[in-house]
Amino acid sequence: MITPDVPLAEPERPHSLAGIGAAIEACRRCPIGFNGTHAVMGEGPRDATLVIVGEQPGDVEEREGHPFVGPAGRLLNSHLEDAGIDRARTYVTNAVKHFKFVQRGKRRLHQSPTAKEIDICRWWIEGELELIQPQLVLALGGSAARGMLGKTVTIQKERGRPHPLAGGPEVWVTAHPSYLLRLKDEGRRTEEQRFAADLRKLAARMAELAP
Repeated sequence: MITPDVPLAEPERPHSLAGIGAAIEACRRCPIGFNGTHAVMGEGPRDATLVIVGEQPGDVEEREGHPFVGPAGRLLNSHLEDAGIDRARTYVTNAVKHFKFVQRGKRRLHQSPTAKEIDICRWWIEGELELIQPQLVLALGGSAARGMLGKTVTIQKERGRPHPLAGGPEVWVTAHPSYLLRLKDEGRRTEEQRFAADLRKLAARMAELAP
């Protein structure tokens, strides 16, 4: 894989979400940008109170050009609805903007981004948050949590409570829906109950902050 030989940051980020979307498509700050995939920009209202952050676009998301439209997205939608959170009123994005994968025949298998790749891409999500200025961020999984908090955390220890960012929103951490999909039987039921409980706490916090 080609190693980029470009600066890790531009002097100034674009001043619009559309501008960030165009810029991430051309981004080559880390090796993932060289793998031939299209970047996937976040989507949602400019004035969203809640931003939901996943790890990276998957195979379906990269092909369709939208975040969280695959199996994990459908599971997320179901739990958001149960918790009383309207996805249409949230802004949904990813900590890493390109799909990292390994080719196996005709299949593209997900590969987790490295800590360095997450840290490099954090520059872009900071730009999204500066423009949207949400009150709350929900980080789904360890990669998203690192992208938001700037450090590796243990989901089970940090989930279900606020992590205030200096001068920014509260970050709430929970599992990624794709993790739930990999579990079976009782393990799946237990983790979905924990996930649902986290979203209920977040919904209650949203109600507290509502004008």
